[in-house]
This record gives sequence, structure tokens and C-alpha cells, in this order.
Amino acid sequence: MNDMTPTREQREASLEGMGCKRKRVEDARFTQGKGNYVDDLKLPGMLHGDFVRSPHAHARVKSINSEEALKVPGVLAVITAETLKTVNLAWMPTLAGDVQMVLADGKVLFQNQEVAFVVATDRYAADDGINKVVVEYEPLPVVIDPFKAMDADAPVLREDLAGKMTGAHGPRKHHNHIFEWTVGDKDLTDAAFRKADVTIKELISYHRTHPSPLETCQCVCSFDKIRGELSIWGTFQAPHVIRTVVALIAKIPEQKIHVISPDVGGGFGNKVGAYPGYICAAVASIVTGKPVKWVEDRIENLTATSFARDYHMTTEIAATRDGKVTGLRVHVLADHGAFDACADPSKWPAGFFNIVTGSYDFPVAHLSVDGIYTNKAPGGVAYRCSFRVTEAAYCIERGMDILAQKLGMDPAELRLKNFIRKEQFPYHSALGWEYDSGDYHTAMRKMMETVDYAGLRKEQADKRAAFRRGETREIMGLGVSFFTEIVGAGPSKNCDILGIAMFDSCEIRLHPTGAGIARVGTKSTGQGHETTWAQIIATEIGIPADNIMVEEGNTDTAPYGLGTYGSRSTPVAGAAIAMAARKIKAKAQMIAAYKLEVHEGDLEWDIDGFRVKGLPEKTMSMKDICWAAYNSVPPGMEPGLEAVSYYDPPNMTYPFGAYICVMTIDVDTGVYKIKRFYALDDCGTRINPMIIEGQVHGGLTEAFAIAMGQEIRYDPEGNVVTGSFMDFFMPTAVETPHWETDFTVTPSPHHPIGAKGVGESPNVGGVPAFSNAVNDAFSFLGSTHIQMPHDFWRNWQAAKKLGVFA
Repeated sequence: MNDMTPTREQREASLEGMGCKRKRVEDARFTQGKGNYVDDLKLPGMLHGDFVRSPHAHARVKSINSEEALKVPGVLAVITAETLKTVNLAWMPTLAGDVQMVLADGKVLFQNQEVAFVVATDRYAADDGINKVVVEYEPLPVVIDPFKAMDADAPVLREDLAGKMTGAHGPRKHHNHIFEWTVGDKDLTDAAFRKADVTIKELISYHRTHPSPLETCQCVCSFDKIRGELSIWGTFQAPHVIRTVVALIAKIPEQKIHVISPDVGGGFGNKVGAYPGYICAAVASIVTGKPVKWVEDRIENLTATSFARDYHMTTEIAATRDGKVTGLRVHVLADHGAFDACADPSKWPAGFFNIVTGSYDFPVAHLSVDGIYTNKAPGGVAYRCSFRVTEAAYCIERGMDILAQKLGMDPAELRLKNFIRKEQFPYHSALGWEYDSGDYHTAMRKMMETVDYAGLRKEQADKRAAFRRGETREIMGLGVSFFTEIVGAGPSKNCDILGIAMFDSCEIRLHPTGAGIARVGTKSTGQGHETTWAQIIATEIGIPADNIMVEEGNTDTAPYGLGTYGSRSTPVAGAAIAMAARKIKAKAQMIAAYKLEVHEGDLEWDIDGFRVKGLPEKTMSMKDICWAAYNSVPPGMEPGLEAVSYYDPPNMTYPFGAYICVMTIDVDTGVYKIKRFYALDDCGTRINPMIIEGQVHGGLTEAFAIAMGQEIRYDPEGNVVTGSFMDFFMPTAVETPHWETDFTVTPSPHHPIGAKGVGESPNVGGVPAFSNAVNDAFSFLGSTHIQMPHDFWRNWQAAKKLGVFA
């Protein structure tokens, strides 16, 4: 009989809880083509909408004639800004405190801006209709270069702000200026630079790129005139936020708005905000009384939905002769496009860019950011990073390499010399953050030992000597990157969206048979929440993960949550899940004590139930407790076993990592080869190692794309010249390098399970690793800094500029 009793290890393994390489349960439907996406939705009588878009980057709209469009078979209506004005929907608020045209109101401010919305019986008729709408434009001067946006003679872009010298974030210095944000001690920082033995100063630009998710932005809106209710299915990373935004804009009571986010084919920040397509589809449904679908195409997605980056960072570091940093000074010119539609749910207009001190013990620092308008698409989303953290990490990691070059020091040794030490945590940075925990030296040394860093430097030296002798035309670079990310957007002292604190939530309900359901305020866009959320619950309350159903994305059933972006899912929602589970466990302990006829304090938790201390044979499993919760609870206790938790974290979390990229470049062609890429991440407690590895692979692939060619580029007239995948670099399995992954574990001390988040770390750390490798390769030829992206053409141009051709 005893032989049949499961061992402790077997009981723990059967739960498939935290630390287990549990297979993704979502994949059963995805690999069989059974996913449920917005474009799969087909409602009776559904209409289709499409946009007339501007060919100009800046022009006055003289007239819009829709007569011929309305004659096209199937076209039912053409909506313009004048139509929207009748219901006060011509402009909508942005997440950054600005306002944005829904449809062009008097003028257009970027190429492919939405001008009119054609509603038709099918998408083909809608497409025919938009080609028949006649728009008369008067072209205006264009501002594309952010460094010219605040010239004295620069054209006024936002005429709606004429005369307003104060914006949502304080004073405006120019008609194209949005805000100035400063943080840090300017006087002490200036003093540090005056005393410094060595200083560096470099303009480090992080070019405009785009999240380009596999599934474009889209929605279906259906208004029930009888009930006065609006249902919206969409590709939303934050369904509850969309519901609140729609209620505020459309003045429909929030309880009568139902937002459903089904399976989402990638988000990466692109699907956080509200787009004109959502508003126009809702208005069209209200007007026609029929469901209306809007699906953008790839060109529309790349040219008109939210961009990422476009930060131009003048970076200065002060240091001693032996390489100890003494001060940091950064000024950023932030190109926001035509409207400030940044998805920065922080209390600061530049998000978390003040993490720019990175992993280093800067005694003083000062940061200033100027946001400006240009004739580009609006946005500024957290493309697989927390809000402006990737820009900050790139800034400081390039800066440290430039400083190492000037000092003649090895870049890895310079970092080791300046890391925040383990005993300094919790660490208060010069720009205001409290880092929760870290062990940077251990991570860096593990990376250096694993890849044989000293051996790689010797190989590089030999290759450089051969290049000088004319024996090879190939140069070699080692890109070292050490990043600290700041994630877990949630603490109400730091974050909000439209004034709503950025908590997250979970409701867990256990059934009599020992199974249950967890409803969470997040929304998976590929991260595997259905798998990992169940694993947290399995570990916390001893119910097998396979017996827990996870549900997200429906505002009618999920408790209010602020969504999935900025690696906030595990740090905030994961904590809410653990806290809800612990509420259930506390009630379960009372039930078990009653059934076992002991005091609660006489019980101890044992993997999947409770046992009496000193009497290990006297136990009660969680499965039995679930049954008892519905038929024999203690007198005076409510039946059932369920709990809700809203978690407002006390602090952000700070994952970190040590990366290295080994690259060769042929100077005659500019062709690069990634010989090796090693990524060590520390994300605190690891919930599912297999999913972590997948997240790291995905993030590194995006980092590779951004650093080595992915760019939204404009010509001087404001035309987007990278508006399709023919020109916008999307790496396939052919181009993507092999990734080596590794880890250390430094739990967050304030998080209920010690988790920090990992999904965005590889993008944050990967981009500077690639760029540092390119710059390191060219450094011995006299180069100080080569701007991204580093495609073949730019590498060849860099070699040409450095005079390597006979």
C-alpha cells in the first residue's frame, strides 16, 4: 500500500507549478489553426470600413467630395470630420494628455493620415469607394528633421494649439514644442563635469522603428439600438482601458460597453492606444445599426499606427582617469510626430527614461527631454520595452563603450568597475529610482567566463593584426551590453492611465471537484499567460495547473485591469494572482482545521494540502477542501472558495542581464555575420523556463531586426520610404542568429513570488549589444560612434568614410 503512495517529488511534479517546463496549453489550438482572431469574427449583416488617407505629409484640406463614392455599389456612407463634429467625436484624447484628430479636421499632418471613412457592404466595395472620394489639398511646408522643428521660421503644425504656451506637461517654448522634462541635480552634475579628468560627449540617435505585429490593428463594433449597448471586439492589449476611453469619448455609460479581445497576433505596444479606426467603426455602427469591421493593411499599420523610438540623445559622461564615472548629463530631443500619442502610462512625459543611469553607480546625473511635433505619424509606444527604457539602455550602453574607448580600457572591465554593488541594494539612483535587488558582478563574470571573453579579445587582436598586414578584409567586433530594465508599471505613485492607477487584478474561483477558473485583467498577446498563470496558482494552492482554466480579455468577466505591455504582466498581475490564491489558501486552512478538528495554527502547508504538525499521517488535500467548501464549512462561514485581489505594487521591478555579440564585418561589402550571441538574464523567480527561453529568443530577434536594419524612414517631403515589408527589415529564420541563453536568479524582495518579468529584457539589452559589436569592430580604425541601424549599406559607408579602400 505504501508503495502506491506518491512521493513528495511526485506530488510536486504532478502540479506542474512554478519552475516546471510546462508546455504551452495555448499551442494546442494555435498549431491546429483553431485560434480565434478578430478577422475570424463574422456577424450577421456586418459592414466593412476603410479609410481615405492623405498622400501629403502636411496640407490643408480644401474640400472633400463623396458624391461619386456614394454611387459605388455597396457603399452606404462616407464619414468625415464634419460628420464626427455633430456627435463631438472629431478629436479624441491621447494617453499622453494631448488630443488627436480622428479624421482630418481642416488639415493633415502626416502621410497616410485618416481623412474619411467609407462604410460598405464588403471590403471590396469599401476599397472601391475610397478611390472615388475626391479630396482637394493645398500642400504646406513639411517638418521632418526634428532638429529643425523649433527653428524660428519652422511652420506651425498644430494650429489647434495656436497661442497656447502651456501644454499637458508644462510650458511650451515654441509652437512645435510639446514639453520639457528635467530630473536630477543640474548644479552638482555641472560641478562634476568641471572637475572631471575625462569627459565624453556624443549624439546617440535611436532611429524611428515600428512594432509591426503579425496581426495588424483591427476591430468589429456592434451597437444594439434597443439596449443602447456597444460591443467591441478588437486587437487590444488593454481591453478595460479601451472601454473607459470609449465611455469618455462617446458618452455611452461604461456598463453598456462590452470590450472583447480574443486571440491577439502580437502586440509589442502597438495595440495599447486607441486608433481612429476604432472610433469610426463605432460611429458607423451607431449610425447604421449594423456591425462594422475595420481591418488595416500592412502599409497602413507601418505608416499610420504608433511608431517606436525616434529619440536623439546628446550624452555626456564624466570620469576619473582610472575609469570611475563621476557624472552623467543627457539631453534628449524626442520626435513625437503630429500628435503626442505616446503610450507612456507614467506621471512623466518621457516615461521611465530616467533609468538612463543604467547599472552604474553615478553619484550625480541630470536629464532633460524636449518633446517636439513633426510631420510624422504619432505614437511613441513601448516596442517590447517599458516606456522609453530601451532608448535609455541604448544611450548609456553606447556611452560606456565610447568612454572605454577614450580611456583605453576594456569595455567589460569599465562596467565591472562602475557597477552598483550587491550590498548597495535597495539602491537609490541619482535620477530617482529605487532598484529592488541585483547581483551585477556575478552575472557579468559568468558571461565572461562562459564565452571565454579573454580568448575572444585575443582572437580579435590577431584578426586586427592580419587586417593591417592586408591578409584579410574582415574585421571583428565584440558587443558587450549590461542592462538594468525597469518594469512592472503599476505603483500608483509612479503610473496611471487617464488618472486610473495602474494596479492589476485576479479573481480565482475553485469548484467543488477541485478544479477552478482564474480571471485576470491582463491580455496575452503571445506570452503564454494561460500556461504560466495556472502554474502560479498550482504552486500557491496545490491544485494541478491542468485543472485551472485562465480567462482574459473580456471586460464583462475579467476584473478591471490595466493590460499587458511594459513587462507588467508577471510583476503586477502575477502578484495579484498569487495574492488571490493566498486568500483562498487562508480560507482553505480554516476549513481544513475544522474538518481535522485542530486549531488553524496546528496545520502546516504540504505541497497540495495541509497536514497536522507532528502528525504527518493526518492530512487534508486541497481537492478534499474544495468539496468541503461547498457542503461542510465551519459554522458562520460563507460556503464556496473564491477570492479577488487588486494589487498596487509598492515598487517597480528591475530585471537585468549580461549580453555579448560576436560579429564579423566584410569591409568591402558591409556584410556582417553574427558568429555568436550569448544572453544571460536575471528575471528573479522563474515561473516556466521554457517560456522564458522562448520570450528571450523572440526579444533578441526583434533587437537584431532593429539594430541591423529595421527603420521607418522619410524623405524630405515626408513620404514614408519603408512602408512595406519589401523595405522594412523583418528577419526570417534565414537571417536570425543562433541564440545562447543563460540565467542567474536574484528574486525581487517586494514581489509576492519574487518575479521581475523578462519578456522585454532581450530587446532592451540586445540592441546595444549588436550596435556595440559593430562599433567595436570599427573602433580600431578610428571610429568613435556609428549610428544605427547597421545594415550592409551603412557598414560599407562607414568603412568608406574611415578610408579602408585603396
